[in-house]
Order: sequence, then C-alpha cells, then structure tokens
Amino acid sequence: MTTPFQPVPSHRSTLPAIALADLASELDSGLSSRIEPAGSETVPVTGMTVDSREVVPGNLFVCKGVGFKPAFLSSAAAGGAAAYLCEDDPELVAELECAAPDLPRLVASDVRAAMAQAAPIIYGHPERDLDIVGITGTKGKSTAAYMLKSILSAAGDEPSIMGSIDTDDGVERFESHNTTPEAPELWRHLHNTVQAGRRHMVMEVSSQGLKYDRMLGVPLRIGSFLNIGRDHISGVEHPTFEDYLESKLKIFAQSDIALVNLATDHLDEVLAAAQASRTLVTFSPEPDERACFQADHVISTGVGLEFDLLECIDLAEIDAQGSFGDSPSRKGEPVAEHIALGIPGLFNVENALAAIACARLLGVSYDAIKHGLAHLRVPGRMEVVATPDRRIIALIDYAHNELSYQALFSSVEQEYPGRRIIAVFGAPGGKAQERREALPRVAGAYADLIIYTEEDPAHERVEDICDELAAHTPAGVAYRIICDREQAVAAAFEDARAHDGESVVLLLAKGDETRQHRGDEYPGVKSDLALAREILAS
Repeated sequence: MTTPFQPVPSHRSTLPAIALADLASELDSGLSSRIEPAGSETVPVTGMTVDSREVVPGNLFVCKGVGFKPAFLSSAAAGGAAAYLCEDDPELVAELECAAPDLPRLVASDVRAAMAQAAPIIYGHPERDLDIVGITGTKGKSTAAYMLKSILSAAGDEPSIMGSIDTDDGVERFESHNTTPEAPELWRHLHNTVQAGRRHMVMEVSSQGLKYDRMLGVPLRIGSFLNIGRDHISGVEHPTFEDYLESKLKIFAQSDIALVNLATDHLDEVLAAAQASRTLVTFSPEPDERACFQADHVISTGVGLEFDLLECIDLAEIDAQGSFGDSPSRKGEPVAEHIALGIPGLFNVENALAAIACARLLGVSYDAIKHGLAHLRVPGRMEVVATPDRRIIALIDYAHNELSYQALFSSVEQEYPGRRIIAVFGAPGGKAQERREALPRVAGAYADLIIYTEEDPAHERVEDICDELAAHTPAGVAYRIICDREQAVAAAFEDARAHDGESVVLLLAKGDETRQHRGDEYPGVKSDLALAREILAS
C-alpha cells in the first residue's frame, strides 16, 4: 500500500565527502563553472538536493526553477548545507550572496546540466553496478514497469522501481510526486538501490524528464518506446506535439538497446531516432514478421488475458552485436509460449510484450515471466472490483489522456459488451489543456453517463475545469458535474444500482492515489480503489 508523499531527507551515511574543487573539475568544461569565494575550494559536500526542506548537514543545495526564491537558500543554509550550486547570473548571484553570505557556491553557465553532471559524482556512480531499464510512452509506462518488476521478483531478483505510482529503491518507499524526479533525487535512488544490494532499476521516463535534463547521463541498458499520442501540450509543458515527440525520442541516445513497439504511431520517426542506440529490438501486439516478439490469439477472460507469444530473436547475438542495425536474427526455431496475464484490458498485451522483451534481454526465464505476469497486480491499473453477482463491475485505472482513453474505452466495449458504461473523471489544473476537449470526446463515444469531478486541480477551480469538460461533451451524451470526488464516485454506483441491467463503472486517472493536488498542498483523500471496495461491499 502506498503512503502519501512526504519529503525524504538525502541519505549521506554511505557517501564519501567530495571537495568543491574536485567536483568542479569533473564537470564538463563547457559549463564554465567556478567556485566562489576563493579559498573555499576544499569545502567538502555530501549528498545534494533541490528542496530546502530535505537538506541535511553537508549537502550541496541546488538553486533552480521558476519558483525558486532566495529565501529557500537561507533555509538550506540553516539546515546545514555546505555549499550551493547556482546559475551564472550576476543579479541572481548577488541576491543569493545576501541570502547566505557565508556559504560557498559553485557557479555554472547551465545549472540544470551542472546539477545532472554533479549528481552521479556525488552519489558515487551507482550506475556502474546496475542494469537500468527506462520505459517511455504516452500510455502504459507504469503498467509495463510493474509487469517487469513482478517478473524480476518472480525470478528472485527484486528490482527497484521509480515512476508515477511508487518509488521503491530498497531504502525508501513512498507515493511518487513526479514520474521522473530531478537529478539529485533520481541519483539518490540509484545509490540506494546499490546500497540495498539490488541489481536492477526499472523506471518510467517522462518527456519532461528527458527535455529538462533530469535523465542526463543516466545509461539505460534498455530504452523502451511504447507509443506516442497527443498529450502534455501546453504553455508550461510542451508547446507543440513535435516538441513532445522530440523529447520522448531522446531516450534512445542514452540506451544500449532500443526496444520499439511496431504498433506505435510515427513509427518511421521512432525507428530513425532508435539508431542512436547500439541494438534494435522490436515487438508487435499482432503477428508481424518484422517483430522480435509478437502476440497472437489474444483472449479476454474478463479478469485477465491470455495470448500466444512468439520469440523470434537470437538473444546471444545481442551482446555480440557491436553497432546498430536490423533486429537481431533468430538461429533455429522461434520460441513459442502461452502467456496468461493477471489483469484485464486488451491494450495490456502491448505492455506485457514490452515487459517480456525486457526480461528476456536481462536473461530471465519464461517460467519466471509466466509466474510474474499471472500473479500481477499494478496498483490502480485496471483494478477490478465487483459485486458478488458481477452485475456491477468497477474498473479503476490511471488512464488520463486521449490515447489511454481510446485504448481503455474500446477495450471495455469489447470485453464487457452490452453493459451500461458510467465514467468518472476530471482534468488536472494548470497543464495538459488539450485533455479538456479530448477526454469528453473519446469518453462520449462509449459512455452512457459521464460524471465530471476533481482531479488534481492545483491552482484552478474545480468548477471551472468541470465546466470546460462539460462544454466539450458530445451532443446527446448524459453528464453530471459533482466536484467532490467521493460524492461523484458514490453517484456513479447509485446510477449503476438503479439500472436494470449490468453496468461497468470506470473510475479514471487517480487509481490508488491517496492525495489530491490542491493549490500548493497535497492533502490526503480516499483512493478510488478504496472507495469502490467500500461502496460495493455495503
């Protein structure tokens, strides 16, 4: 069970101290870094953070971000920061000197790049002892990551995981705040993974993490590209789809193996970008002679899926291949396996193929793969809660963008034919503006009733967001606005109970989360999953 997000102090017990001068000397010369004042070059730092609330004595504090205030540095100094890193901006440097006059600083021409380069140095280069798998895509990242985690656990090799649901590095575990955290936090989790004796880190990689250098310098054994669709297009995220796609494609430049879904849109662009990796491996959710891993005969059981898998690749050739080329060939007969998946959703075949391919590339047997997938649970992803007679089935899922909605609703229509569909969802505040038109349009093509409600409104009014969603509801589709999410969920089940036939209630976007983003706060709430279980048990 996840716990609400709390700031976690930087760990320093196993970290050696490094002098500012030694740190600066290892940074890229193009960053034009310098240490001030003169004479502070020998000041030792241990650990680093961008959050003044997390500072412990000895830390390097990073001054960055549009919301940064010099008062944060004062707080960091009071918490025991040994030095700080900042941008080479004379006006900013002057303000920071006033905020912490006695604190040494490392000044660099690009604070984001310097932060990303300093983190692995400070945390002792943990990447040298790890196989890191990065998974990106508009939908499915969390599910594919948890599938791989379940497989590796079944193989007796517990991995760390970092993504939009949980962060678990063997030392710390908490409900995640960002899909891909800032570099100091990211590298702390890699360090903790090594300290915990783990060999693998499975991480979701967001477009923001790639665009803003949070992933800079992280070597990926496998970089998996699931799919691409329109999302995160706004003034504070990606100005255009082209920028969004370009950011996603950066994953291949730091991947040893490029793993690509042949069913993705913009496939030619994806394959062209994958040439930055050493080796290409492909998969397809349907028979495709180009694919190294492919599925066929997919069957929905209502609570899970089954399909036949064909592995058409010479795994021994992967390590022998010295440069990028066509997918490695198979020598001898293809391997055929029957796979049973412990969660529903026809679209999850693609996620399972990505996880299976990653596992095989990491040397995992099919016995462990089958066990891990059959006993899978992804918190808040296609969770099924039902009445004893299954007249009402609730599906709790994190689906939150146009691509995931299209996959989810079309799958529900096929897997639960003839049922009344009731969907409960909202849209986040301050970002992803296009969802407010796209989500009602997609849901309206399938749902009999839509209930608009709260979903991390941040600094916007829930009422305004819901009104905007309602304005884009297709003509003839019934909808209600119930801003209180608990009341909205309760109303959905009331409607299902009043219906003479069978119903599916879709609780979307929040999954197993136990907090809402309101203003600058993250107050605790009952998760959609907890509400469904509570209501259907009564």
